[in-house]
Amino acid sequence: MAKDAKAEADGAGAAPVKSTKKLLIIVIAVLVLVLGVGAVGAYFLLKPAAEYDEEYADAPRERPRPSKRKKVDHNAPPVYVALDAFTVNLVPENGDQYLQLILSVEVEDVQVDEQLKQYMPKLRNDLTLLLSSKKASDLISSEGKTQLAAEIKEGINDILDPAGRGKKNDWPVREVLFTSFIIQ
Repeated sequence: MAKDAKAEADGAGAAPVKSTKKLLIIVIAVLVLVLGVGAVGAYFLLKPAAEYDEEYADAPRERPRPSKRKKVDHNAPPVYVALDAFTVNLVPENGDQYLQLILSVEVEDVQVDEQLKQYMPKLRNDLTLLLSSKKASDLISSEGKTQLAAEIKEGINDILDPAGRGKKNDWPVREVLFTSFIIQ
C-alpha cells in the first residue's frame, strides 16, 4: 500500500508537468502565429506604400482635376443655382456696416450644380472673406456691384476649375446674379 501511495504521489506530480508543457507549447504556438500574422500584415500595409513612394517620387503632385465634362450646348436653357444668404461686416467707414447678400449663379450644366454642393464650405469661406474685405462706398454704385459680381464669379471658377481653361467663356459658372443686396 505504501508503494501505491507513493505511485499516486508520483502520478499526481507528473500530471502538472505534462499540462505545463502543453500550456507552454500552446502559448509559444499562439505567439508565433500572432507574430507571423503581424509580419505579413505589416508587409502588405507598408511595402506597397514604399514602392509607390519610390516609383512616383519624381512625379509632380497635382490637385485632382474635376471630372471631365461633356461639350457644353450654349443654346441649352440656363441652369441656376441659388446660394444661401451671406451676412458680413463690411470694412468700417462710418461705424459698423453690414452687407446681406443673396445670390444665384448660372452654371453650364447640372453637373456643375453637384460640384458646387461638394465645394460649398470652401466657397462660402472664400466668399465671406471677399465680401468682408469690401467697403460700403465701393458697393453702393452699379459699377461696384458689377465688379463684385465679376470677383465672385472668378473666385468660384477658381475653386471649381483650379487648372483653368484659359477662356472665360468655358468657365463652369457663367454669371453671378444678385437676388438681394442690402447694406445697413
